[in-house]
Parts: sequence; structure tokens; C-alpha cells
Amino acid sequence: MTPRLHILTPEKLVRLKRRWWWWLVPLVVLGVISCPTHTGGQAVPEPHDPTPHSEALLAVESDAVAPGSTLSVGLVLTLDPGWHTYWKNPGDSGSEAILEWTLPEGFTAGPVQWPRPERVPYPPLMSYGYHDRVMLLTDVAVPEGLEPGSTAHVELRAWWLVCQETCLPAEAAFATDLPVVSAPPGPDPAWAELFETTRALLPLEAADWKAVALETPAGYKLELTPPAGWAADPEHLYFFAADPTAIDHVEPQSPIRAEGILSFRLVRSAYNTGPTELDGVLVRDDGGGFDGAETRPALAVTAPVRVASAQEAGPTGTGDRASLWMALALALAGGVLLNLMPCVFPVLSLKIMGFVHHAAGDVRRTRRHGLAFAGGVVLSFLALATLLMAVRAAGAQVGWGFQLQSPPVVALLALLLFAIGLMLAGVVEPGLFLTRLGGVGAGDSGYRGSFLTGVLAVVVATPCTAPFMGAAIGVALVRPPVQGLLVFAALGVGMATPYAVLSFWPVLLERMPRPGPWMETLKQALAFPMFAVVVWLVWVFGLQTGVGGAAALLASLTFVALGTWVLGRWPAAVARGRARLVTRAIAGAAFLLAVGTAYRGSRAEPPAPTRTETTWEPFGDGSTILAHRRSGRPVFVDFTAAWCISCQVNERVVLATPRVVGAFRERDVALVKADWTRRDPEITRALASFGRSGVPLYVLYPPDPTGEPELLPAVLTQGLVLEALDRVVGPVLAGRPENR
Repeated sequence: MTPRLHILTPEKLVRLKRRWWWWLVPLVVLGVISCPTHTGGQAVPEPHDPTPHSEALLAVESDAVAPGSTLSVGLVLTLDPGWHTYWKNPGDSGSEAILEWTLPEGFTAGPVQWPRPERVPYPPLMSYGYHDRVMLLTDVAVPEGLEPGSTAHVELRAWWLVCQETCLPAEAAFATDLPVVSAPPGPDPAWAELFETTRALLPLEAADWKAVALETPAGYKLELTPPAGWAADPEHLYFFAADPTAIDHVEPQSPIRAEGILSFRLVRSAYNTGPTELDGVLVRDDGGGFDGAETRPALAVTAPVRVASAQEAGPTGTGDRASLWMALALALAGGVLLNLMPCVFPVLSLKIMGFVHHAAGDVRRTRRHGLAFAGGVVLSFLALATLLMAVRAAGAQVGWGFQLQSPPVVALLALLLFAIGLMLAGVVEPGLFLTRLGGVGAGDSGYRGSFLTGVLAVVVATPCTAPFMGAAIGVALVRPPVQGLLVFAALGVGMATPYAVLSFWPVLLERMPRPGPWMETLKQALAFPMFAVVVWLVWVFGLQTGVGGAAALLASLTFVALGTWVLGRWPAAVARGRARLVTRAIAGAAFLLAVGTAYRGSRAEPPAPTRTETTWEPFGDGSTILAHRRSGRPVFVDFTAAWCISCQVNERVVLATPRVVGAFRERDVALVKADWTRRDPEITRALASFGRSGVPLYVLYPPDPTGEPELLPAVLTQGLVLEALDRVVGPVLAGRPENR
């Protein structure tokens, strides 16, 4: 058999025509070989070395062959440290190893059996290959009719590529004579362990896994359904496509698991021609496996491709419910409506009072305050978006309002708002740094106060997901960073627009009441909404840390009250000399004790679930939902959090009412609560699967296990829930659901 380079076969030429830049690889290699190159301390191979930075051996599992048996042989490549070779799909660069067998008449060599590959990142490219040592296994079918005592002559010629910072071609030739025996021989002890190790790394053919590739405008949403009982962190899974032209290898796959289904976001390659099946290997890198013994870390995947519906596409493609322009419009509207959320009003009321203060003053100065406030809002949204994207890119599962999932942040925010409330109530006179947050611009020097009011408004606004915000944020977090930042900027612009318009419209300002003594009364009255927000934060903190944690936070608030009272009782105009030193020391010690006590309370363990919530099941890893759906039972999922005021209002005003509870009971709806008060990666992934990154979210699954779920609005009414039950589950018939 005449050796030929597989890279020049017609099939390979077609691939190379689709990926024209591969023709640059030989030129680059030639240029590297002909020019002096720094190799990072590695010795440059001699021109006569056929296997640079690697050693090759031919491994034969048995030292003889028997008629009608199977002979396992393999090419063993041992690579120098730091060097690698390639898988059958090399990724964005490189070339797979080529094996050419010369066999006796009647012998047939099967395809190369490739062990599970590894990712070889070299930004901006991603390659797939192997380090250290790899065996490329081939099974050779031995024909019947061989005469015992004869000899079978086997030859192999192999070509492969070895790369580090440079790529070098390598080749080797082998030949061996194997005696023919009458009975199948046993394995050669010299190679037995290596063959066993290699077979454990081959992809497992698992019939109990289900796979489908949903084609979206951007690529594919690969969905894999594992057998019952199998579990793994999706962050440790990666899909290696077999076809080099199928997907963009460098794009993140964003694996999630929701309702027991693994989903991967795969971006289409520019050379993709629309395959009917998506083939590849799913690899697990956390030491676990896909078989019962947890020894096979690779799974063969063959997923038929079909076009995804808009619901199925979700956040994995550009065919989301909202295009970028729609997402910007939703974000703008959601930002405006965010001003009406109860967690935002106490802070924004301070800004309105600031406008009243400036109504009879310099209009230009008022406009500058409005711009400063708007700048604080927009920049804070951008800062939160940048932090959120950075944390998610690092592998953590976080979402909108993530800072209030941290007890220390909740505690510090409660201390800050409590201090502002004391200042508004007149315990201490304005003039300190934090009081400018309440004064919102009492003079030219207050521009910083207006800016900080915008910052504070965003911090307390993030627990609230106003109508239209959920879809916009979900789109932002799955799009490229620049587009995501644009969506978050639109949120900030929407939130700041009413105040910017108010500051730039003198007619509106002229209709406001004139400043007077009533403003001091109003300022003190605004302290009480601030204290109400503090009560809510203490409640959230108590749910996160237990009664002991809440008691520690209350003690911290007492220390804040002590320090603030000392500053108000002995202000700078009164306290002089030693008195000023002592009072400032006492106030400083009180504030330090407040922070320290709050932090210690934040480390308390959360309480165990109470026994009162008997009708709601915990979300867990989503398996509860899957179990109910398989049994044909409808499911209602409440994605909620203690720090989400909208969630609490919906639960008390709608979901806990006798009318709605009775409708759930009559239709035998399983109720599942996904409590996101503390960070929960499983709930975050489930939210992401619906294109959301925050709460509230309400999902109603039909009794048909194959039916599509319906998402309810963020602001619920009893009528909306009852109509959704009739539409998705069906009307009640003789006390039982119609379709049960």
C-alpha cells in the first residue's frame, strides 16, 4: 500500500477549502523552521530527527494471532513536557495523526479509536489534543483460514504534528512479524496496563442518554438528558465536536443543568454547512465518569439536529425573545418603572426633596445636580454589570441582585441606611460625609451628594426586578460584553430619566412648593421610610443567618445610634480640644464595633427550613420538578428571595390567597419554591435557562411532560394566575383536572 498524506485527500481538501486559512499553516511552519526562534529553553531538534520532541512505539496487545480473532494494535506517542499533539478534530489549528497500515491479505484495519481529548487554549485560538502520552488504538480483524505456524507481517507508517510555540512534523515507520497460532493468545504483559488505561479513556457508548441539538440563529443548543441518578457539576463538562467545521471552538459553551437536562450553548462556525447530526465527545474533568463505576470520563454523543422554537432557543442564540434593540427598549422601560419599586422609593424621595430645595434657586445648578444624579445611576449600573460579567466569566453562578445574597453586604447596607435615617431625623446635623447622601446637594459642594444618591439608589434597587427588566438583563448576560453593557446603561438611563427631565424642565420645578420650614418636617418624616427599609434588611439578614445573626445586626445598629448621637450631641462647633478628641474617639469606636459585630453576625449559619411550609417543596437540583413532570403532574415554580420585595408582595397578595391556593389544590399542582435568598448555583442556572438573571420569576409546567412551560409576569394578580392555570393545566372537572 502506497503511503499517502491524509491531509491531501479529497475529503480533507473540501474541509480546507471551507477553512482557507489552514493553507497558512504549512507556510508558518516553513517560516518557523527557516528562521531563528526562541523556544523557551527547549533544544531545537536536529534536521535528521524524524520524531522531534516525541517518541513513538508500536504496541501490539498479543504477541501472536489466531484465525478469526481481533488483533489490537496502537501507536504510542510520548511527548516532551510542554508539547502536544492533536485529536481527530484539531480545533482551530494543527492536524490529526495519520496512520497507514500495510497488512497481509484478508486482514482489515478498523478506524482509529481516539481517547478523550484535552483543550489546548492558545488565545485567540482553541485546539484539541493530548499532552504527555497517548495511545491511538486500532483493532485489526484477522481472517479465517490462516495456517498455524505461518507468520503475519504488519507494517505501520505514521505522521503527526508536535507543537508548543512552534509546530514540527514527525513521522515513523514500524514493522513486526506475528506468528499464527491455533488458539487466541493472551495479552502481552508488557502492554496490558497501557491497553487497559487507554480503553478506559475511550468514549462510552451509552444508550440510556438522550441527545438533541436545537438549531438557533447563532448555532446550537445541545441538550443532553442523563439517566436517573447521574449527577455532575456542569462546569466540569465540555463538548468536543468531531467535525472541525461545526462550531466555533473558542467560544464558551456556558453549560447549565435545569430540570435534570444538561444544556450547552454552541456557536456555529463560519464554515458550518448545516449538518443533520452533531457528533462529538462529552468529557468530564473532575475525576468522575459516565458509567456506573465512574471510570469512563468520556461519552460519545450523536445528537440529531432540528430547528429550535423561540421558547427552546432561550438565551442561547440571537433568536431570543428580544433582539438587541428590543432588549434596549425593555431595559429603558424597566429602568423607568424601577422608580416605582418599594425598595427604591425611600432613597429617591430624598432626590425629589433636593429638587424642591433648588426650585427657587439657580436653575442651572439644579440641572447640574440632575446630571450628577443621572451619572451616579448610569455609572453604578455599568459597574455592577462589569462585576457581574467578570464573576460569571470566572465560573461563578451569580445573577441580578447577587450582592444581597451576601450577608455582609446586607448588614453594611442596613448600617448605612440606618445612619442616613438618623441624620434625616435630626440626631446629627448635616455636614458629615454621609449626610450629603441625605442632603442631595445643599449647595454647589453637594454635587458629590447627588452623585452618591444615584449610586445608593442603584444598590438598593437591584433586589427589584421591575416589569420588562428580567428579559432585558437575561439578554444582556448572554450577549457579547459590549452589548451587555449597552443594555445595563439603558437601565440606568431609564431609571435616571424622570429626575433628569425634572431638573431640565423649569416649568415643572416652578410648580413645586416653595422652600420653607415645612422642609425640615418633611426631611425628618423621610427618616421613617428609611427605617422601614432597615427593618426589611434586618429581616433578610435574619433569614440568611438565623436569630443570632439578626440579634448581632440589631446590636450593630445600636452602636451606630450611639456614635451618631455622640456626634450630634457634641458637634464640631461645640466640642473643642480634649472634648472633641474624646467624643470623636467614642464615635469612631462605636462605628468600628458596629461593623465588627455585623460582620461576626454575618458568619452565623442559616436556620434549618421551618416545618410550616408544608405545601411548597424545595427546588434542590431541579430533580423534584422532573419527577413530578414524569408522573404527569403540573408544576408551579416560584423563583423568589427574601430580599426581593416584589416577590414577597406577590406571595402574600396573590399566591397565599385562599382563591389561588384552592385553584392549585383542585388541579393537583405541585408547588416548588426556588429560594434564592442565599447564593445557589442550581437556581442561577435554572433562571439562566429561561433567559432570566433575577427574581421574581414564575413558571407553570403543563401536566404533559413534553409540553412547554409558560412564564408568568413579574407582577402577579389572582386573575393572571387563575387564567394561566386554565390555559396550561385546564379547567377543573368534578374536582379533578380535565386532562388528568
